[in-house]
Amino acid sequence: MWGDISIAFLLAFVTAFVITPYTIRFANRIGAVDLPEKRRINEQPTPRLGGIAVIIGFLISCTYLLFVMTLEKTFDLFGEEQYFHKLIGLLIGIIVLAVVCFIDDVKGLPAIIKLIGQTIAAVIVVSFGIKIDNVNIPFLEQTLNINNDIYIYIISVGWIVGITNAINLIDGLDGLSSGITLISCFSLIIVFTMNQSPIIAIILITALAGAIVGFLPYNFNPAKTFIGDTGAQFLGFALAVISILGTAKTYTLLVLISPLIILALPIADTLFAIVRRIIKGKSIKAIFSPDTGHLHHKLMKRGYTQKQAVLILYGISACLGMFAIILLESGIWKAISFALMIIAVISVGYRDFIKSKEKK
Repeated sequence: MWGDISIAFLLAFVTAFVITPYTIRFANRIGAVDLPEKRRINEQPTPRLGGIAVIIGFLISCTYLLFVMTLEKTFDLFGEEQYFHKLIGLLIGIIVLAVVCFIDDVKGLPAIIKLIGQTIAAVIVVSFGIKIDNVNIPFLEQTLNINNDIYIYIISVGWIVGITNAINLIDGLDGLSSGITLISCFSLIIVFTMNQSPIIAIILITALAGAIVGFLPYNFNPAKTFIGDTGAQFLGFALAVISILGTAKTYTLLVLISPLIILALPIADTLFAIVRRIIKGKSIKAIFSPDTGHLHHKLMKRGYTQKQAVLILYGISACLGMFAIILLESGIWKAISFALMIIAVISVGYRDFIKSKEKK
């Protein structure tokens, strides 16, 4: 298994790393460039189609490896789990989402159109069998079977669209959305391995991590390219779908809770943004109005540089990922004690760090 995981990571990494410079030239040629403005952080025009390289790296790695594993008979692509059917749905969903986001990156689209595109892509994936339909409740040792197809669709589509938007909305600084997704990928690899999740989920999440690592050298501050809506929405979409595929028949809710904890930072940022915009705009329509109230904006307003803000958010995401892993392996009390220790250490060092910033 570990040989296949290594191949998935390295092939996606090399592909994304090699293709990213081509996406930079392509973006400049067609005018898909982020220009400096009040709400933007970048001070120079920056191409924004880097997500294409991440998608290509992910797809090439997964396609090659799953095909080879099927030939070797180490993976049953056409068995009773119908993985081939599910993967076709995932591919179609990615294509639909990528086309909508590509148009947005090049020409610009209203937020409602992008939401419709996300929903269509999610419905396609769920229609092809990737869905949440069985929940095992930890501590109570009960299983909640969702027999109503309408509830299955609502929960599954809501999960996919929600995570897609969570990653997309946090994409505001160089390397932020891609780095947080990478940390989430590594955390989920550990969670899936501990939970004995299907190998397909481990391969897919590893390929996603490899593609991000190949792209990050071009995206970290100062960025040579942005991942764009095409890439940011793909990252969230892929995380959401893979987390469903990684759900085993036991510990289902616990495995679904793990991605929620791992992705708590972008999810919380999204929820706060929704509430903030509704209160400020006094209308549901205000949800689609961009603002500068996200976590990364607040950190920079407090005097942190881009790199400092990104690293702080990386650290929070890593702690949340570790919390999820400890929760799955050792239980709630050890996870809470870990969280309290982290909070205590941060609170001790926070005052000195603030004082040093004030002296400067």
